[in-house]
Amino acid sequence: MGLFSEFKQFAVKGNVIDLAVGVVIGGAFGAIVKSMVDDIITPAILTPALKAANLTDLSQLVVPGTAIKYGNFISQIISFILIAFVLFLIIRGINKLKKKEAEAPVAPPEPTAQEKLLTEIRDLLKK
Repeated sequence: MGLFSEFKQFAVKGNVIDLAVGVVIGGAFGAIVKSMVDDIITPAILTPALKAANLTDLSQLVVPGTAIKYGNFISQIISFILIAFVLFLIIRGINKLKKKEAEAPVAPPEPTAQEKLLTEIRDLLKK
């Protein structure tokens, strides 16, 4: 088996393609969640807090006389917590949808011709 054909067999396997699709969709989904947190949730939560502290941005929080910007660190912590919480809510919703699908009762399959015949034989032997 040549190197090219072996590589082709490896690259076309379902697992590799599924993984590639998952990475691409995961990146796009990550961008959506990040935008939701950065553009909607964080401003809604931080704007009142920043106004109360007479600030316009968390990066203005610094240790006086140093270059330590602890405001950026706090911003990243808040962003992480919000992203984790949003993902939790999304996955929770998806799991509820999957659970509803799984709860739908599945009708038992129709007995095969052989099973019907065996049932008839069993009933005749009982008599």
